[in-house]
Amino acid sequence: METTISSKFQVVIPRDIRRKLGLKPKQKLLVMEKAGILYMIPQSPMEKLKGIAGKAAVEGFREKDERFR
Repeated sequence: METTISSKFQVVIPRDIRRKLGLKPKQKLLVMEKAGILYMIPQSPMEKLKGIAGKAAVEGFREKDERFR
């Protein structure tokens, strides 16, 4: 898909992509450049991240007082 940068440096994200990613008005995007490529990464609310590591293994990690400072 193709879009154009406006004279105010605004970019319209095509409707198909907005719908696929579930983007909402006023949602924050992280904008990064790497090797000449522009990345726009939607920021998720913290509530959506709750519980994503629920089944992560916690064995084998050092205790907090054993870590380097």
